[in-house]
Amino acid sequence: MSKLLSALAAAVLVLTGCGSSDTSSGGEVVLRVGDQKGNAKSLLTAAGLLDDFPYRIEWSTFTSGPPLLEAASAGAIDVGGVGNTPPIFAAAANAKIAAVYVAKGNVESDALLVPADSPLKTVADLKGRSIAVAKGSSAHGQVLLTLGQEGLTSKDVTLNFLQPADAYSAFTQKRVDAWAVWDPYTSQAELEAGARVLTDGRGKSNGYTFQVAGRAALGDPGKEAAIREFVKRYAQAQRWADTHREEWARAWADETGLKVEVARKSVERGGDLPVPLDDAVVASEQELADAFTDDGTLPGRVEFQQFVDTRFQGDLS
Repeated sequence: MSKLLSALAAAVLVLTGCGSSDTSSGGEVVLRVGDQKGNAKSLLTAAGLLDDFPYRIEWSTFTSGPPLLEAASAGAIDVGGVGNTPPIFAAAANAKIAAVYVAKGNVESDALLVPADSPLKTVADLKGRSIAVAKGSSAHGQVLLTLGQEGLTSKDVTLNFLQPADAYSAFTQKRVDAWAVWDPYTSQAELEAGARVLTDGRGKSNGYTFQVAGRAALGDPGKEAAIREFVKRYAQAQRWADTHREEWARAWADETGLKVEVARKSVERGGDLPVPLDDAVVASEQELADAFTDDGTLPGRVEFQQFVDTRFQGDLS
């Protein structure tokens, strides 16, 4: 229960949308969507795909993926977007969730940052140093894979588990030696704090992001229909953003309060685009999960396939 309360405490609720009848319960379907900074809500709004959305949406904004998935498992939200690592940690906890949608994006923004004047020049230099990272986030996976390529493990460094806002403060005050993070935080740190990229996700990260639904929501006919419509429109919005980058950057900045230069730098790296939720995706996620198990971060093996639901794939072409 304490985990759920912490997840809900991280959320800010915003209401939007319109109503539709729920034939399973006789009431209005309200789709509760978990979001992260400048993600689904701002994207769908900019693409004009919320104006006639046939269900009311209740938005909850989270600082990162792990608390979002805790809320989904507990039934506090119905669906939400996360990076490639949070579903693995949720699966390890036997969470009541399933990945229902996947997109693939650039991995250059998945970065390990150091201050501009840092003496660290290579990944090997991280041995014995401290790294700020959100536990169970995509950046956590990035750290593990990056260290592994140099024959290091998480035991060779000190991981300071901090959410992005706290990590940014620790990084700029040089209370940590490095920061593992994703966009828009990567671009913000580069432009506003002069951060230097020590290494990025190329050759390491798979670049996947997921929409993950709670099992209870998937089992409700009204909620299932709303999730189906949501992921269909989310795919359309991602394709729109890829061909309207300046428009999307300005809308993203307006929605989140980011400087437009930060939003533009993030967008110009290339956005996420939908891909099939197929065996290749499952195999890549399984490889990442096994790396966490081998490192001792997870207590046992995760069977990622058991946390995948492909029922919406035919609606996403």
